[in-house]
Amino acid sequence: MLLRVRVTLPDRPGTLGQVARTLGVAGADIVQVTVLERFGGRAVDDFTVVWPGAARVERLLAGLGAIPGVRVDGIWQAIGTPNTGGQDAELLAQIAANPSEGIAILVDAVPALMAADWAAAATVPTDWAARRGVGGDGATIVASSWRTPTPCRLPEVTPLRARALTGPDANRCAVAPFGRAGLVLLASRADADKLVPAEFHATEVDRLAQLVRAAAVILGDRLDLVAAPAVTATS
Repeated sequence: MLLRVRVTLPDRPGTLGQVARTLGVAGADIVQVTVLERFGGRAVDDFTVVWPGAARVERLLAGLGAIPGVRVDGIWQAIGTPNTGGQDAELLAQIAANPSEGIAILVDAVPALMAADWAAAATVPTDWAARRGVGGDGATIVASSWRTPTPCRLPEVTPLRARALTGPDANRCAVAPFGRAGLVLLASRADADKLVPAEFHATEVDRLAQLVRAAAVILGDRLDLVAAPAVTATS
């Protein structure tokens, strides 16, 4: 099983090595380390590890928690290792080569890119909050990845701006608007099997926003021609 482990730790020599050794002793095989932030003497790092399916995650958490100054911000199952900017460029090239399927291509790729469980693109009416409050129409799903739950419950995303937020089931979400047609893209991480995912970091939200903006430029007027889908998100 592939896990993502997010750790906040003192940004000083030796601490990263302690974390890596602790992961190894607990049975985790480190595949990749991604630095999300370094500021004020602290660092936020994502470790992607191969974890024995039969092993208890509590053992891993206990080992990391025993390191002075180290805090585990989240641990959750990952679809794949973090992708780099090169993969982002390749994704945008695929969208440009097949714009009629551009939104679906983007949505399918986002979970692996963002270490999320699922992703969905939805159209959001400007008065969404008010209409939901009286039982009216909410957001409508345009495209969704294969692990998107049914029915799909989206958080309140208006006003439309890129940010991290909490969903109706306490799942961790990131949202980014396409900038036209009331269209947004949302990625979600959910608790599962005693795993608690981290909130989306600011660098992850920025990356999602950049991908969405670039896709919007490529797709252009096609975004305005998105037909009203059959699936309506619930509150």
